[in-house]
Amino acid sequence: LYLQEQGADSYEALVEKVATTTADFNGRMDGIKTAEHRMDEIVQLQKHMGAYKRTLDVYRQYRASGWSNRFYDEHAAEILLHKAAKAHFDSLGLKKLPSMQLLRQKYATLTAEKKKLYAGYKAAKEEMVAWQNAKRNVDTILRGDGTAQRNHDIGLQ
Repeated sequence: LYLQEQGADSYEALVEKVATTTADFNGRMDGIKTAEHRMDEIVQLQKHMGAYKRTLDVYRQYRASGWSNRFYDEHAAEILLHKAAKAHFDSLGLKKLPSMQLLRQKYATLTAEKKKLYAGYKAAKEEMVAWQNAKRNVDTILRGDGTAQRNHDIGLQ
């Protein structure tokens, strides 16, 4: 009765419903994970941009000193932070750094996208689980392993 009420009047329709709801759920999960990954990348980029900006003057002085060992020893932490930030930018293939405002806008857009995906996440999961359970029950009945008959015999339905 449940399957007929839900519009699955054949086994093929049931299998299709399981596949559709599973794909919807997995698509939401993939979208959420992608948004979270991109948000993490933006946070890391902002962190490195801040470090780069804070250490730029020290690095310029180090370069102007003729790469002095003494200057390096006195400012090693700042120089290493600057080099790490530059290496991060190079690994991303950035020639010009984006503005912090643009990064904030991208982060806000990703947050809204993630929130939208999460809004339907619980319902999609519940629907997927319900259809998977229905299919498992139908498979058990069709398999004829006697489980359904045993449950009926002891009063479970």
